[in-house]
Amino acid sequence: MKEVIQVVEEKVKKKFENEGTGHDWFHIDRVRRIALAIQKKDGGDRDVIELAALLHDISDHKFNGGDFNEGARATNQIIESLNVNSKIRNEVALIVKNVSYKGSGEEDLMPSLEGRIVQDADRIDAIGAIGIARTFAYGGSIGQPIYDPSVPPKLNQTTESYINERTHTINHFYEKLLLLEDRMHTDAGKKIAAERSQFMKDFLDQFYREWGE
Repeated sequence: MKEVIQVVEEKVKKKFENEGTGHDWFHIDRVRRIALAIQKKDGGDRDVIELAALLHDISDHKFNGGDFNEGARATNQIIESLNVNSKIRNEVALIVKNVSYKGSGEEDLMPSLEGRIVQDADRIDAIGAIGIARTFAYGGSIGQPIYDPSVPPKLNQTTESYINERTHTINHFYEKLLLLEDRMHTDAGKKIAAERSQFMKDFLDQFYREWGE
């Protein structure tokens, strides 16, 4: 399995090494490292976790026209070409299919421990200092304004509204990032998320002071 993981790593690194929206190779590698650190404490199949972490953004809905199933299809295609057994292939594909945040009003549908670990790791990298940097990188890439005081955040969003409604980047903190602490599955994830969430709250306090509110 080590050779399979190396091949997948090379494919993913090549695809994402120059990505500029915060969903780059370094993000993927951080998610892998966080997931494996949680796995040491919480258990789960290491190979499934590492493969799913490497492939979790292989076809993100934000960049493929809103198709939440394409990531699982792409994952299956890559892993099947490497002659990985169907059990592992199906487990990894299911994680990739369900890993994305789909709106504050939508429940997480992640049935396996391995999936919950990868989901926690992905969400941890969305918050804190790195999360703030990634949020503004993505917002700028889609032409989203930094802040508009006249546009309040929307809570309890459906998947459709979360994906399609235009807003500003500061709203993203309230519509997703600050909610992730309470949606962590693992004890390790909850501990890291609490610290990073506080950093984001401090950042927002400073932002509003500088804005003059």
